[in-house]
Amino acid sequence: MSDLAALGETLRSARGLKAKRDIADAASRLGLSAAPGIPVGDDCAAIADGDGWLLLAIEGFMNEFVAADPWFAGWCGMMVNLSDIAAMGGRPVAVVDAVWADGAAGADPVLAGLRAASEAFGVPIVGGHTNLGTDRGQLAVAVLGRAKRLLTSFDARPGDRLIASIDLRGRYREPFSNWEAATDAPLARLRGDLEILPEIAEAGLALAAKDISQAGVVGTAAMLAECSGVGIAIDVAAVPRPSGVPLGRWLTSFPSFGYLLSVNHRHVPEVLARFHRRDIAAADIGTVTADRIVSITDGSSSETIWDFGDSPLMAFAGGPS
Repeated sequence: MSDLAALGETLRSARGLKAKRDIADAASRLGLSAAPGIPVGDDCAAIADGDGWLLLAIEGFMNEFVAADPWFAGWCGMMVNLSDIAAMGGRPVAVVDAVWADGAAGADPVLAGLRAASEAFGVPIVGGHTNLGTDRGQLAVAVLGRAKRLLTSFDARPGDRLIASIDLRGRYREPFSNWEAATDAPLARLRGDLEILPEIAEAGLALAAKDISQAGVVGTAAMLAECSGVGIAIDVAAVPRPSGVPLGRWLTSFPSFGYLLSVNHRHVPEVLARFHRRDIAAADIGTVTADRIVSITDGSSSETIWDFGDSPLMAFAGGPS
């Protein structure tokens, strides 16, 4: 088996990508779709409001993660929700949380992580739900935001370039594949970095974006491709990567600051420059295609990761909004 074929097998079998198929079942049972109105499959629900949009999102966390690293789970409760808001071109307003634990002592580190992140990012926690009588820790956090102009998962267009921007100034939070580049960052940098995406949206430099999730770079690209009704071909050698990190692990990692943007080729230099000015790695890593296939290439051969003609992922095939 070639190196690219082995990498393709790693990506296809990755837990983070497979978990996205659960979305299709839940959405079907709820009667949700990517139909016009409030299309499903984006990082946030976008609800028209006055001259802009209300953004609403929620994140739940794996029990084993909350148990193994409760303070960081609390921090992530804030961080990943703010990332969802930014990916839609918005700015956060406030969050609410739901914390379940076996007594106050079990909840303490989760709540401490939430509070630390709230203070670091300057976003208030305004309420939620608490249950201290359970047999294990569980956490979910929801966020409200606003956008003047949207970035969506439904507006990647054939011929666009795929830009990856990832903050490489970090390290793994072992044993999970979470690339952590936020908890010791200067507060002004944290808050300023989250401004990049809404500024790109408001300048009209991109229409489509998605934050890199537990599905990793390639899995997130597949989610973007399915929602937009397109394909994506990724040059894996072009993906920004920390020195010494194996490619297979990196492409299935969840970075604390990481986004994919679908950008018209005319705007690529300016979009890259906006990240580079803040010392965030960013690169053109591939192209948006019309063939409904997500593939990786090493320059000499290619490997199909997902063919939407054979199987849906989240079963949201919307096309431009």
